[in-house]
Amino acid sequence: MLDRLKEAEKRYITIEEELADPAIFSNQEKFTSLMKDHKALTPIIEKFREYNKVAQDNASAHEMLDEQPDAEMKEMISEEIKDTKAKMDSLLEELKILLLPRDPNDDKNVMVEIRSGAGGEEAALFAGVLYRMYNMYAASAGFKVSLMNANETGLGGFKEITFMIEGDGAYSRFKFESGVHRVQRVPETESQGRIQTSTATVAVLPEAEDVEIEINPADIIIESCKSSGAGGQHINKTESAVRLTHKPTGIVIECQEERSQFKNKDKAMKMLKTKLYDIKLTEQNEKIASDRKSQVGTGDRSERIRTYNYPQGRITDHRIGLTLFSLESFLNGNIGDMIDALITADTAEKLKSAN
Repeated sequence: MLDRLKEAEKRYITIEEELADPAIFSNQEKFTSLMKDHKALTPIIEKFREYNKVAQDNASAHEMLDEQPDAEMKEMISEEIKDTKAKMDSLLEELKILLLPRDPNDDKNVMVEIRSGAGGEEAALFAGVLYRMYNMYAASAGFKVSLMNANETGLGGFKEITFMIEGDGAYSRFKFESGVHRVQRVPETESQGRIQTSTATVAVLPEAEDVEIEINPADIIIESCKSSGAGGQHINKTESAVRLTHKPTGIVIECQEERSQFKNKDKAMKMLKTKLYDIKLTEQNEKIASDRKSQVGTGDRSERIRTYNYPQGRITDHRIGLTLFSLESFLNGNIGDMIDALITADTAEKLKSAN
């Protein structure tokens, strides 16, 4: 591992030298690539340099111990050797984690799709609750949310809603939300006070970059249509809404959130590229699934991942067996602790596979 770290430091120094050359700015593609590599290597090299300093302190303490005749001083130096050794071991564990293969999509923006599942109108209302929860968490974490498309019901729920979350590391924070979310509560329409179980599915897709997905214009059918909404809301007399159909896959994308047809078309194309990129990723993940089945998982949207129990005020994530009794706060966007626990569990699984 130390040999790998030394090679990484050499690469890091080379990158810094290249970035210091003014000529690099004339080649934006190479500059962007170097900056990306520099950003990825920085935490590893900083930790490695910290390790080297502590290792040097440990070696110096050993030399002093051999040369020191005083018994009391020997005891003090021995304690320093123990402390620096413990620190070295701790830093090595941190470096092991930093050297784990990173998900190349972690820094990307994400498109999130929430669809109501079993439970009729109650499921649609729960989809709205999840949208609000993610919106509030994104705002508190410094991400930007843009609504892409929404199919609203008469009572204010959503049959489906699609939105983009933009910001550095968005996918790394939201990727474990894909799956079936189950709610247990007494619906507002239930006069007998009976608890109903409903579901909503969440799909989190990393945004595709232009270089990753190329679309043949001949493969797309573009239609304009009038915007529509629940109960006559959002009716637009001009045909600003856009529907794209991708003939090879049959994927249909609708976007009606902007007043401008051009803006809706641009958003719809972004959604289509992201969906096609997700298909490509799914195929790649299926090929490597036999090598390592993550405890947490990110792709199986038929998997029931979490239960929201209103009567008991609890949230249970079934993948890692974590239960929190802070439902109201959780639904108000305070989901960071759960996300951190999922990331920790996934990292532990990767470390186990690497050993």
